[in-house]
Amino acid sequence: MAYRPRTRRLVAVALSAALVQGAPLQAQSYQGAEAGESEAGAESASASRGRTSIDPYIEANTIASWQISPGNDVLTYTQLAAGVDASIVGRNNGGSVSLRYERNFAHQSDGADSDSITGVARGYASIVPRVLTVEAGALASSTRVDAQGRSVFNPTVDDDLSTQTYSVYAGPNLQTRAGDVDVSANYRIGYTRVDGPDFVTPAGTSADLFDESVTHSATVRAGTRPGQPLPVGLAVGAGYYQEDVSNLDQRVRDAYVRGDVTVPITPTLAVVGGAGVEDVEVSSRDALRDADGNPVIGSNGRFVTDEASPRIIAFEASGLIWDVGVVWTPSSRTQLEARFGHRYDSETFYGNFSWRPSSRSNLQIGVYDSIQGFGGRLNNSLAALPTDFTVTRDPVTGELTGCVNTLDGSGCLDGLLGSVRSSVFRGRGVVASYTRQIGRMTAGVGAGYDRRKFIGAPGTVLALADGLVDESYYLTAGLSGPVGPRGNFSVNTYASWFDSGTAGTDDVRVIGGSASYSEQVFRNLSARAAVAISMLDSDIVADDLTTASALLGLRYDF
Repeated sequence: MAYRPRTRRLVAVALSAALVQGAPLQAQSYQGAEAGESEAGAESASASRGRTSIDPYIEANTIASWQISPGNDVLTYTQLAAGVDASIVGRNNGGSVSLRYERNFAHQSDGADSDSITGVARGYASIVPRVLTVEAGALASSTRVDAQGRSVFNPTVDDDLSTQTYSVYAGPNLQTRAGDVDVSANYRIGYTRVDGPDFVTPAGTSADLFDESVTHSATVRAGTRPGQPLPVGLAVGAGYYQEDVSNLDQRVRDAYVRGDVTVPITPTLAVVGGAGVEDVEVSSRDALRDADGNPVIGSNGRFVTDEASPRIIAFEASGLIWDVGVVWTPSSRTQLEARFGHRYDSETFYGNFSWRPSSRSNLQIGVYDSIQGFGGRLNNSLAALPTDFTVTRDPVTGELTGCVNTLDGSGCLDGLLGSVRSSVFRGRGVVASYTRQIGRMTAGVGAGYDRRKFIGAPGTVLALADGLVDESYYLTAGLSGPVGPRGNFSVNTYASWFDSGTAGTDDVRVIGGSASYSEQVFRNLSARAAVAISMLDSDIVADDLTTASALLGLRYDF
Protein backbone atom coordinates (compact mmCIF):
# COMPACT_ATOMS: atom_id res chain seq x y z
CA MET A 1 0.00 0.00 0.00
CA ALA A 2 1.32 3.45 -0.82
CA TYR A 3 2.13 5.70 2.11
CA ARG A 4 0.14 8.91 2.34
CA PRO A 5 2.52 11.23 4.15
CA ARG A 6 1.71 14.41 5.95
CA THR A 7 4.22 16.94 7.17
CA ARG A 8 5.81 15.65 10.38
CA ARG A 9 4.65 17.50 13.47
CA LEU A 10 7.63 18.78 15.41
CA VAL A 11 7.19 20.83 18.48
CA ALA A 12 9.35 22.47 21.14
CA VAL A 13 8.68 22.35 24.86
CA ALA A 14 6.56 25.02 26.48
CA LEU A 15 9.15 26.86 28.56
CA SER A 16 6.85 27.93 31.34
CA ALA A 17 5.93 24.27 31.81
CA ALA A 18 9.55 23.44 32.61
CA LEU A 19 8.75 23.47 36.31
CA VAL A 20 5.76 21.20 35.90
CA GLN A 21 2.75 21.07 38.15
CA GLY A 22 3.59 18.98 41.17
CA ALA A 23 7.18 20.21 41.32
CA PRO A 24 8.23 21.90 44.57
CA LEU A 25 7.02 25.47 44.90
CA GLN A 26 9.73 27.99 44.27
CA ALA A 27 10.58 31.10 46.28
CA GLN A 28 9.74 34.20 44.25
CA SER A 29 12.46 36.42 42.92
CA TYR A 30 12.50 39.46 45.20
CA GLN A 31 12.69 41.92 42.33
CA GLY A 32 10.44 39.82 40.15
CA ALA A 33 7.86 39.62 42.90
CA GLU A 34 7.79 43.37 43.26
CA ALA A 35 7.60 43.98 39.54
CA GLY A 36 5.59 40.90 38.60
CA GLU A 37 1.94 39.98 38.70
CA SER A 38 -0.17 36.87 38.93
CA GLU A 39 -1.11 35.24 35.64
CA ALA A 40 -4.56 36.76 35.83
CA GLY A 41 -3.20 40.16 36.76
CA ALA A 42 -0.63 40.14 33.99
CA GLU A 43 -3.17 39.11 31.41
CA SER A 44 -5.64 41.68 32.69
CA ALA A 45 -2.97 44.34 32.47
CA SER A 46 -2.10 43.40 28.91
CA ALA A 47 -5.78 43.39 28.12
CA SER A 48 -5.90 47.16 28.42
CA ARG A 49 -5.53 47.34 24.67
CA GLY A 50 -8.91 45.43 24.49
CA ARG A 51 -9.79 43.82 21.19
CA THR A 52 -11.92 41.00 19.82
CA SER A 53 -11.52 39.22 16.50
CA ILE A 54 -13.55 36.27 15.20
CA ASP A 55 -12.71 34.82 11.79
CA PRO A 56 -14.82 31.88 10.59
CA TYR A 57 -13.85 30.41 7.21
CA ILE A 58 -14.45 27.62 4.71
CA GLU A 59 -11.97 26.05 2.29
CA ALA A 60 -12.02 23.88 -0.82
CA ASN A 61 -8.65 22.39 -1.79
CA THR A 62 -7.11 19.85 -4.11
CA ILE A 63 -4.13 17.94 -2.70
CA ALA A 64 -1.62 15.77 -4.55
CA SER A 65 0.88 13.52 -2.79
CA TRP A 66 3.89 11.93 -4.51
CA GLN A 67 5.93 9.08 -3.06
CA ILE A 68 9.35 9.93 -4.48
CA SER A 69 11.10 6.91 -2.94
CA PRO A 70 11.11 3.99 -2.62
CA GLY A 71 8.08 3.95 -4.96
CA ASN A 72 6.56 6.51 -7.28
CA ASP A 73 2.86 6.47 -6.40
CA VAL A 74 0.74 9.59 -6.81
CA LEU A 75 -2.44 10.06 -4.80
CA THR A 76 -4.87 12.98 -5.06
CA TYR A 77 -7.62 14.21 -2.77
CA THR A 78 -10.30 16.83 -2.54
CA GLN A 79 -10.38 18.52 0.83
CA LEU A 80 -13.29 20.48 2.28
CA ALA A 81 -12.70 22.32 5.54
CA ALA A 82 -14.40 24.74 7.89
CA GLY A 83 -12.98 26.48 10.91
CA VAL A 84 -12.75 29.52 13.10
CA ASP A 85 -9.85 31.56 14.51
CA ALA A 86 -10.79 33.86 17.37
CA SER A 87 -9.05 36.04 19.93
CA ILE A 88 -10.59 37.98 22.80
CA VAL A 89 -8.55 40.40 24.89
CA GLY A 90 -10.61 42.27 27.46
CA ARG A 91 -10.16 43.96 30.80
CA ASN A 92 -11.11 40.94 32.88
CA ASN A 93 -11.03 38.05 30.41
CA GLY A 94 -9.09 36.82 27.42
CA GLY A 95 -8.43 33.85 25.24
CA SER A 96 -7.62 32.47 21.82
CA VAL A 97 -9.00 29.53 19.88
CA SER A 98 -8.30 27.91 16.52
CA LEU A 99 -10.69 25.10 15.55
CA ARG A 100 -10.81 23.28 12.20
CA TYR A 101 -12.82 20.39 10.75
CA GLU A 102 -11.75 18.85 7.46
CA ARG A 103 -12.94 16.04 5.22
CA ASN A 104 -10.66 14.38 2.66
CA PHE A 105 -12.13 12.58 -0.36
CA ALA A 106 -9.76 10.19 -2.12
CA HIS A 107 -9.80 10.17 -5.94
CA GLN A 108 -8.24 6.68 -6.26
CA SER A 109 -9.90 3.39 -5.41
CA ASP A 110 -6.98 2.43 -3.14
CA GLY A 111 -7.30 5.69 -1.25
CA ALA A 112 -9.42 6.22 1.84
CA ASP A 113 -11.74 9.05 2.81
CA SER A 114 -11.14 10.58 6.23
CA ASP A 115 -12.14 13.43 8.50
CA SER A 116 -10.53 15.07 11.50
CA ILE A 117 -11.00 17.84 14.04
CA THR A 118 -7.92 19.78 15.14
CA GLY A 119 -7.53 22.83 17.30
CA VAL A 120 -6.14 24.49 20.39
CA ALA A 121 -7.79 26.87 22.85
CA ARG A 122 -6.65 28.69 25.97
CA GLY A 123 -8.50 31.34 27.98
CA TYR A 124 -9.41 32.79 31.35
CA ALA A 125 -12.22 34.79 32.95
CA SER A 126 -12.02 36.91 36.09
CA ILE A 127 -14.45 36.20 38.90
CA VAL A 128 -12.82 38.84 41.12
CA PRO A 129 -10.52 41.05 38.98
CA ARG A 130 -6.83 40.53 39.74
CA VAL A 131 -7.74 38.13 42.58
CA LEU A 132 -9.75 35.11 41.42
CA THR A 133 -9.84 33.76 37.88
CA VAL A 134 -10.96 30.59 36.15
CA GLU A 135 -8.88 29.28 33.26
CA ALA A 136 -9.31 26.48 30.76
CA GLY A 137 -7.60 24.98 27.72
CA ALA A 138 -8.15 22.26 25.13
CA LEU A 139 -6.29 20.49 22.33
CA ALA A 140 -7.32 18.21 19.48
CA SER A 141 -4.56 16.85 17.26
CA SER A 142 -3.81 13.90 14.99
CA THR A 143 -0.59 12.00 14.42
CA ARG A 144 0.71 8.60 13.30
CA VAL A 145 2.44 6.14 15.61
CA ASP A 146 4.09 2.74 15.42
CA ALA A 147 4.09 -0.24 17.80
CA GLN A 148 6.73 1.42 20.02
CA GLY A 149 4.57 4.51 20.52
CA ARG A 150 6.74 6.66 18.27
CA SER A 151 5.12 9.42 16.26
CA VAL A 152 6.85 8.97 12.94
CA PHE A 153 4.72 10.36 10.13
CA ASN A 154 1.39 12.06 9.60
CA PRO A 155 -0.66 10.68 6.71
CA THR A 156 -2.85 12.83 4.51
CA VAL A 157 -5.70 10.46 5.37
CA ASP A 158 -6.14 8.00 8.20
CA ASP A 159 -4.50 4.59 8.02
CA ASP A 160 -4.11 1.75 10.49
CA LEU A 161 -1.70 3.74 12.67
CA SER A 162 -3.42 7.13 12.63
CA THR A 163 -4.43 8.46 16.05
CA GLN A 164 -6.41 11.37 17.41
CA THR A 165 -5.37 13.03 20.68
CA TYR A 166 -7.72 15.09 22.85
CA SER A 167 -6.80 16.98 26.00
CA VAL A 168 -8.73 19.45 28.15
CA TYR A 169 -8.25 21.08 31.56
CA ALA A 170 -9.90 23.75 33.76
CA GLY A 171 -9.54 25.23 37.20
CA PRO A 172 -9.44 28.36 39.39
CA ASN A 173 -6.45 30.53 40.36
CA LEU A 174 -6.28 32.74 43.45
CA GLN A 175 -3.80 35.56 43.98
CA THR A 176 -4.22 37.93 46.90
CA ARG A 177 -2.34 39.69 49.68
CA ALA A 178 -2.77 39.74 53.46
CA GLY A 179 -0.63 42.55 54.84
CA ASP A 180 2.95 41.77 53.82
CA VAL A 181 2.10 38.19 52.85
CA ASP A 182 1.40 37.17 49.24
CA VAL A 183 -1.06 34.27 49.07
CA SER A 184 -1.64 32.16 45.97
CA ALA A 185 -3.46 28.92 45.26
CA ASN A 186 -4.69 26.98 42.26
CA TYR A 187 -6.43 23.78 41.29
CA ARG A 188 -6.68 22.02 37.92
CA ILE A 189 -8.52 18.97 36.68
CA GLY A 190 -7.57 17.55 33.29
CA TYR A 191 -8.51 14.77 30.91
CA THR A 192 -6.53 13.32 27.98
CA ARG A 193 -7.47 10.59 25.53
CA VAL A 194 -5.80 8.97 22.50
CA ASP A 195 -8.13 7.32 19.96
CA GLY A 196 -7.22 5.10 17.03
CA PRO A 197 -8.75 2.39 14.84
CA ASP A 198 -6.48 -0.53 15.77
CA PHE A 199 -3.50 -0.71 18.11
CA VAL A 200 -2.70 -4.41 17.80
CA THR A 201 0.66 -4.99 16.12
CA PRO A 202 0.98 -7.35 13.11
CA ALA A 203 2.44 -9.97 15.50
CA GLY A 204 -0.74 -9.83 17.58
CA THR A 205 0.81 -8.13 20.62
CA SER A 206 -0.23 -4.94 22.35
CA ALA A 207 1.27 -1.71 21.05
CA ASP A 208 1.38 -0.37 24.66
CA LEU A 209 -0.11 2.95 23.62
CA PHE A 210 -1.73 5.45 25.96
CA ASP A 211 -5.52 5.28 26.28
CA GLU A 212 -6.82 7.95 28.67
CA SER A 213 -6.08 9.60 32.02
CA VAL A 214 -7.52 12.03 34.55
CA THR A 215 -5.26 14.43 36.44
CA HIS A 216 -5.75 16.53 39.57
CA SER A 217 -3.26 19.10 40.81
CA ALA A 218 -3.41 21.71 43.55
CA THR A 219 -0.92 24.08 45.16
CA VAL A 220 -1.02 26.72 47.87
CA ARG A 221 1.69 29.17 48.88
CA ALA A 222 2.14 32.06 51.31
CA GLY A 223 5.27 34.18 51.38
CA THR A 224 6.87 37.55 52.00
CA ARG A 225 9.23 39.53 49.84
CA PRO A 226 12.71 40.64 50.94
CA GLY A 227 12.40 43.87 52.91
CA GLN A 228 8.71 43.32 53.61
CA PRO A 229 9.10 43.12 56.58
CA LEU A 230 12.26 40.98 56.99
CA PRO A 231 15.56 41.42 55.14
CA VAL A 232 14.99 38.04 53.48
CA GLY A 233 11.94 36.60 51.78
CA LEU A 234 10.25 33.62 53.40
CA ALA A 235 7.61 31.29 51.99
CA VAL A 236 5.85 28.06 52.82
CA GLY A 237 3.85 25.97 50.40
CA ALA A 238 2.26 22.61 49.73
CA GLY A 239 1.06 20.74 46.70
CA TYR A 240 -0.65 17.57 45.54
CA TYR A 241 -0.66 15.86 42.15
CA GLN A 242 -2.46 12.71 41.04
CA GLU A 243 -2.77 11.13 37.62
CA ASP A 244 -4.90 8.04 36.99
CA VAL A 245 -4.02 6.30 33.73
CA SER A 246 -6.54 3.77 32.41
CA ASN A 247 -3.84 1.45 31.05
CA LEU A 248 -3.48 -1.21 33.76
CA ASP A 249 -4.86 1.26 36.31
CA GLN A 250 -1.56 3.14 36.63
CA ARG A 251 -1.50 5.89 39.24
CA VAL A 252 0.94 8.66 40.11
CA ARG A 253 0.66 10.40 43.47
CA ASP A 254 2.93 13.24 44.59
CA ALA A 255 2.39 15.27 47.78
CA TYR A 256 4.83 17.73 49.36
CA VAL A 257 5.25 20.49 51.93
CA ARG A 258 8.22 22.81 51.82
CA GLY A 259 9.65 26.16 52.88
CA ASP A 260 11.73 28.59 50.83
CA VAL A 261 14.03 31.50 51.56
CA THR A 262 15.26 34.30 49.29
CA VAL A 263 18.48 36.08 50.31
CA PRO A 264 19.31 39.29 48.37
CA ILE A 265 22.95 39.67 47.36
CA THR A 266 22.62 42.72 45.12
CA PRO A 267 19.57 44.65 43.89
CA THR A 268 19.35 42.22 40.95
CA LEU A 269 20.80 38.97 42.33
CA ALA A 270 19.51 36.65 45.05
CA VAL A 271 20.41 33.23 46.40
CA VAL A 272 17.37 30.98 46.89
CA GLY A 273 16.90 27.69 48.63
CA GLY A 274 14.22 25.44 49.96
CA ALA A 275 13.62 22.19 51.77
CA GLY A 276 10.70 20.02 52.73
CA VAL A 277 9.26 16.55 52.63
CA GLU A 278 7.68 14.77 49.69
CA ASP A 279 5.97 11.44 49.13
CA VAL A 280 5.89 10.09 45.57
CA GLU A 281 4.33 6.78 44.52
CA VAL A 282 3.78 5.14 41.13
CA SER A 283 1.70 1.97 41.07
CA SER A 284 -0.41 -0.21 38.76
CA ARG A 285 -2.25 -3.51 38.45
CA ASP A 286 -1.35 -6.45 36.24
CA ALA A 287 -3.07 -7.51 33.04
CA LEU A 288 -5.74 -10.19 32.99
CA ARG A 289 -4.19 -13.58 32.09
CA ASP A 290 -5.61 -16.42 30.00
CA ALA A 291 -5.40 -20.11 30.85
CA ASP A 292 -1.81 -20.27 29.56
CA GLY A 293 -0.74 -17.26 31.61
CA ASN A 294 -0.54 -14.89 28.64
CA PRO A 295 -1.84 -11.33 29.06
CA VAL A 296 -5.24 -10.70 27.48
CA ILE A 297 -5.45 -7.96 24.85
CA GLY A 298 -8.73 -6.13 24.33
CA SER A 299 -10.35 -5.12 21.06
CA ASN A 300 -8.64 -1.71 21.23
CA GLY A 301 -5.19 -3.33 21.35
CA ARG A 302 -4.49 -2.43 24.98
CA PHE A 303 -3.94 -4.91 27.78
CA VAL A 304 -7.10 -5.77 29.73
CA THR A 305 -6.66 -4.78 33.39
CA ASP A 306 -7.17 -7.47 36.02
CA GLU A 307 -9.30 -5.51 38.48
CA ALA A 308 -8.92 -8.28 41.07
CA SER A 309 -5.13 -8.11 41.09
CA PRO A 310 -3.46 -6.18 43.92
CA ARG A 311 -1.96 -2.75 43.32
CA ILE A 312 1.81 -3.15 42.87
CA ILE A 313 4.31 -0.38 43.61
CA ALA A 314 6.51 0.52 40.64
CA PHE A 315 8.34 3.47 42.24
CA GLU A 316 8.26 5.25 45.57
CA ALA A 317 10.33 7.97 47.19
CA SER A 318 9.56 9.49 50.56
CA GLY A 319 11.52 11.89 52.71
CA LEU A 320 13.60 15.04 52.49
CA ILE A 321 13.74 17.15 49.35
CA TRP A 322 15.88 20.26 48.92
CA ASP A 323 17.30 22.60 46.32
CA VAL A 324 19.51 25.69 46.13
CA GLY A 325 20.07 28.16 43.33
CA VAL A 326 20.20 31.72 42.11
CA VAL A 327 17.70 34.19 40.72
CA TRP A 328 19.00 37.03 38.55
CA THR A 329 16.63 39.79 37.43
CA PRO A 330 18.61 42.69 35.96
CA SER A 331 15.41 44.16 34.49
CA SER A 332 11.72 43.45 34.07
CA ARG A 333 12.58 41.99 30.64
CA THR A 334 15.25 39.52 31.79
CA GLN A 335 15.13 36.76 34.39
CA LEU A 336 17.28 33.72 35.13
CA GLU A 337 16.54 31.03 37.70
CA ALA A 338 18.71 27.93 38.09
CA ARG A 339 18.43 25.25 40.80
CA PHE A 340 20.21 22.09 41.86
CA GLY A 341 18.87 19.72 44.49
CA HIS A 342 17.67 16.30 45.59
CA ARG A 343 14.34 14.77 44.56
CA TYR A 344 13.03 11.34 43.50
CA ASP A 345 15.93 9.82 45.49
CA SER A 346 18.45 11.35 43.10
CA GLU A 347 19.98 14.63 41.97
CA THR A 348 17.80 17.04 40.06
CA PHE A 349 18.44 20.12 37.92
CA TYR A 350 15.89 22.58 36.64
CA GLY A 351 15.46 26.24 35.83
CA ASN A 352 14.55 28.76 33.17
CA PHE A 353 15.81 31.85 31.41
CA SER A 354 13.67 34.47 29.70
CA TRP A 355 14.83 37.52 27.81
CA ARG A 356 12.64 40.02 26.03
CA PRO A 357 14.97 42.75 24.76
CA SER A 358 12.09 44.55 23.03
CA SER A 359 8.37 44.22 22.35
CA ARG A 360 9.31 42.51 19.05
CA SER A 361 11.42 39.60 20.30
CA ASN A 362 11.40 36.95 23.00
CA LEU A 363 13.89 34.23 24.02
CA GLN A 364 13.14 31.45 26.49
CA ILE A 365 15.17 28.46 27.70
CA GLY A 366 14.02 25.85 30.18
CA VAL A 367 15.31 22.73 31.94
CA TYR A 368 12.76 20.34 33.48
CA ASP A 369 12.55 17.17 35.59
CA SER A 370 9.31 15.44 36.64
CA ILE A 371 7.46 12.14 37.02
CA GLN A 372 4.18 12.06 35.10
CA GLY A 373 2.22 10.24 32.43
CA PHE A 374 1.48 11.36 28.89
CA GLY A 375 -1.80 13.03 29.87
CA GLY A 376 -0.40 14.96 32.80
CA ARG A 377 2.46 16.40 30.78
CA LEU A 378 0.16 17.43 27.96
CA ASN A 379 -2.27 19.13 30.36
CA ASN A 380 0.57 21.09 31.96
CA SER A 381 1.91 22.22 28.60
CA LEU A 382 -1.55 23.44 27.60
CA ALA A 383 -1.81 25.44 30.82
CA ALA A 384 1.55 27.08 30.07
CA LEU A 385 0.44 28.53 26.73
CA PRO A 386 -0.33 32.26 26.63
CA THR A 387 -3.93 33.35 26.10
CA ASP A 388 -3.21 35.72 23.22
CA PHE A 389 -1.85 33.83 20.21
CA THR A 390 -2.39 32.82 16.62
CA VAL A 391 -1.99 29.17 15.65
CA THR A 392 0.58 27.92 13.16
CA ARG A 393 -0.80 25.17 10.88
CA ASP A 394 0.68 22.96 8.21
CA PRO A 395 -0.06 24.76 4.91
CA VAL A 396 -0.94 21.56 3.02
CA THR A 397 -2.90 19.57 5.57
CA GLY A 398 -4.15 22.25 7.94
CA GLU A 399 -2.83 20.29 10.93
CA LEU A 400 -1.41 21.99 14.02
CA THR A 401 2.38 22.25 13.98
CA GLY A 402 2.56 22.36 17.77
CA CYS A 403 3.55 26.00 18.18
CA VAL A 404 1.60 29.24 18.25
CA ASN A 405 2.76 32.71 17.24
CA THR A 406 3.17 35.00 20.23
CA LEU A 407 5.60 37.53 21.61
CA ASP A 408 4.14 37.30 25.10
CA GLY A 409 5.55 34.27 26.90
CA SER A 410 6.12 30.75 25.65
CA GLY A 411 4.34 29.72 22.47
CA CYS A 412 4.88 25.99 22.03
CA LEU A 413 3.58 22.74 23.35
CA ASP A 414 6.34 20.33 24.23
CA GLY A 415 7.54 17.26 22.31
CA LEU A 416 4.93 15.02 23.89
CA LEU A 417 3.28 13.92 20.68
CA GLY A 418 6.55 12.30 19.62
CA SER A 419 5.86 9.37 21.97
CA VAL A 420 2.54 8.06 23.30
CA ARG A 421 3.62 5.05 25.37
CA SER A 422 1.18 4.25 28.14
CA SER A 423 3.80 3.87 30.87
CA VAL A 424 4.47 6.58 33.43
CA PHE A 425 7.93 8.10 33.04
CA ARG A 426 10.49 10.41 34.56
CA GLY A 427 11.01 13.13 32.00
CA ARG A 428 14.11 15.30 31.81
CA GLY A 429 15.08 17.72 29.10
CA VAL A 430 16.07 21.14 27.90
CA VAL A 431 14.26 23.35 25.42
CA ALA A 432 14.64 26.75 23.81
CA SER A 433 12.51 29.00 21.64
CA TYR A 434 13.04 32.40 20.04
CA THR A 435 10.44 34.58 18.35
CA ARG A 436 11.06 37.88 16.57
CA GLN A 437 9.08 40.32 14.49
CA ILE A 438 11.06 41.57 11.50
CA GLY A 439 9.13 44.44 10.02
CA ARG A 440 5.71 42.95 9.29
CA MET A 441 7.10 39.39 9.31
CA THR A 442 7.30 36.94 12.24
CA ALA A 443 10.20 34.51 12.60
CA GLY A 444 10.55 31.70 15.12
CA VAL A 445 13.04 28.98 16.06
CA GLY A 446 12.53 26.13 18.54
CA ALA A 447 14.84 23.33 19.66
CA GLY A 448 14.88 20.76 22.42
CA TYR A 449 15.98 17.47 23.92
CA ASP A 450 13.61 15.14 25.79
CA ARG A 451 14.59 12.03 27.76
CA ARG A 452 11.99 9.67 29.22
CA LYS A 453 12.83 6.80 31.53
CA PHE A 454 9.75 4.61 31.88
CA ILE A 455 8.54 3.08 35.12
CA GLY A 456 6.86 -0.34 35.30
CA ALA A 457 5.82 -2.45 38.29
CA PRO A 458 7.70 -5.75 38.74
CA GLY A 459 5.70 -8.89 38.06
CA THR A 460 3.37 -7.10 35.65
CA VAL A 461 3.42 -6.74 31.86
CA LEU A 462 4.68 -3.17 32.36
CA ALA A 463 7.90 -4.60 33.80
CA LEU A 464 9.06 -4.98 30.19
CA ALA A 465 9.08 -1.19 29.88
CA ASP A 466 10.69 -0.51 33.26
CA GLY A 467 14.01 1.27 32.81
CA LEU A 468 13.59 1.77 29.05
CA VAL A 469 14.76 5.18 27.86
CA ASP A 470 13.34 7.05 24.88
CA GLU A 471 15.29 10.08 23.69
CA SER A 472 14.31 12.70 21.14
CA TYR A 473 15.89 15.80 19.67
CA TYR A 474 13.90 18.30 17.66
CA LEU A 475 14.41 21.54 15.76
CA THR A 476 11.92 23.74 13.93
CA ALA A 477 12.08 27.16 12.30
CA GLY A 478 9.60 29.31 10.41
CA LEU A 479 9.03 32.68 8.79
CA SER A 480 5.71 34.24 7.80
CA GLY A 481 4.29 37.60 6.86
CA PRO A 482 2.44 39.72 4.30
CA VAL A 483 3.44 40.29 0.68
CA GLY A 484 2.07 43.52 -0.70
CA PRO A 485 -1.46 44.65 0.16
CA ARG A 486 -3.20 41.31 -0.61
CA GLY A 487 -0.71 38.46 -0.19
CA ASN A 488 0.70 36.37 2.67
CA PHE A 489 3.45 33.74 2.79
CA SER A 490 4.91 31.23 5.22
CA VAL A 491 8.00 29.00 5.17
CA ASN A 492 8.66 26.24 7.72
CA THR A 493 11.47 23.69 8.19
CA TYR A 494 11.93 20.93 10.75
CA ALA A 495 14.09 18.00 11.80
CA SER A 496 13.83 15.38 14.53
CA TRP A 497 15.67 12.33 15.81
CA PHE A 498 13.96 9.70 17.96
CA ASP A 499 15.94 6.94 19.69
CA SER A 500 13.69 4.22 21.13
CA GLY A 501 14.85 2.21 24.13
CA THR A 502 13.12 -0.91 22.82
CA ALA A 503 15.65 -3.60 21.90
CA GLY A 504 16.03 -4.23 18.18
CA THR A 505 14.32 -0.96 17.24
CA ASP A 506 16.14 1.48 14.98
CA ASP A 507 16.20 5.25 15.34
CA VAL A 508 13.75 7.46 13.48
CA ARG A 509 15.02 10.53 11.64
CA VAL A 510 12.75 13.01 9.90
CA ILE A 511 13.55 16.20 8.00
CA GLY A 512 11.42 18.37 5.80
CA GLY A 513 9.90 21.73 5.03
CA SER A 514 6.95 23.54 3.51
CA ALA A 515 6.03 26.84 1.89
CA SER A 516 2.71 28.50 1.16
CA TYR A 517 1.30 31.63 -0.45
CA SER A 518 -2.19 33.12 -0.43
CA GLU A 519 -3.58 36.04 -2.43
CA GLN A 520 -6.87 37.83 -1.95
CA VAL A 521 -8.74 37.72 -5.25
CA PHE A 522 -12.12 39.23 -4.34
CA ARG A 523 -13.20 40.73 -1.03
CA ASN A 524 -13.01 37.83 1.48
CA LEU A 525 -12.09 35.21 -1.12
CA SER A 526 -8.43 34.17 -1.43
CA ALA A 527 -6.52 31.69 -3.57
CA ARG A 528 -3.99 29.41 -1.88
CA ALA A 529 -0.99 27.36 -2.99
CA ALA A 530 1.40 25.28 -0.90
CA VAL A 531 4.15 22.68 -1.32
CA ALA A 532 5.87 20.38 1.18
CA ILE A 533 8.54 17.69 1.22
CA SER A 534 9.35 15.12 3.94
CA MET A 535 12.13 12.54 4.28
CA LEU A 536 11.97 9.69 6.81
CA ASP A 537 14.68 7.19 7.72
CA SER A 538 13.26 4.43 9.91
CA ASP A 539 12.84 0.71 10.39
CA ILE A 540 9.14 1.33 9.67
CA VAL A 541 9.92 1.05 5.95
CA ALA A 542 12.50 -1.05 4.12
CA ASP A 543 13.95 1.98 2.33
CA ASP A 544 14.08 5.65 3.20
CA LEU A 545 10.72 7.27 2.56
CA THR A 546 10.66 10.57 0.67
CA THR A 547 7.41 12.25 -0.23
CA ALA A 548 6.22 15.56 -1.62
CA SER A 549 2.80 17.14 -1.62
CA ALA A 550 1.12 20.18 -3.12
CA LEU A 551 -2.12 22.07 -2.60
CA LEU A 552 -4.24 24.43 -4.66
CA GLY A 553 -7.42 25.86 -3.24
CA LEU A 554 -9.78 28.64 -2.30
CA ARG A 555 -10.64 30.08 1.09
CA TYR A 556 -13.53 32.33 2.06
CA ASP A 557 -13.39 34.31 5.31
CA PHE A 558 -16.74 35.46 6.65
